[in-house]
Amino acid sequence: QVQLVESGGGLVQPGGSLRLSCAASGSIGSINVMGWYRQAPGKQRELVAVISRTGSTNFGDSVKGRFTISRGNAKHTVYLQMNSLKPEDTAVYYCTAVGIATMDGEFLNNDYWGQGTQVTVSS
Repeated sequence: QVQLVESGGGLVQPGGSLRLSCAASGSIGSINVMGWYRQAPGKQRELVAVISRTGSTNFGDSVKGRFTISRGNAKHTVYLQMNSLKPEDTAVYYCTAVGIATMDGEFLNNDYWGQGTQVTVSS
């Protein structure tokens, strides 16, 4: 089946930068939308950024102007460049993939999620 693996989280000082990566594996023909959500302790999971196959993007209000999202040249990868990080960006960041068509032409209705990667912004 489909698996998503994130990497790139860690500890960074306020004002610093981090780049998250996510790679999807499995019998994947195409992925319509890939992106990132985050969840801080005691809070609901929220949108960070998503990007479609055509390059259309959508960002959460709190990260606009600071974060960028891109899909890699390698198949089924997505990156999140996070700049000007703030303590309130501290959360577990989850990669997601939606609208997956398999190599056999089957359309998968599920939303797929990675295990999450911790991002901590602190001095």
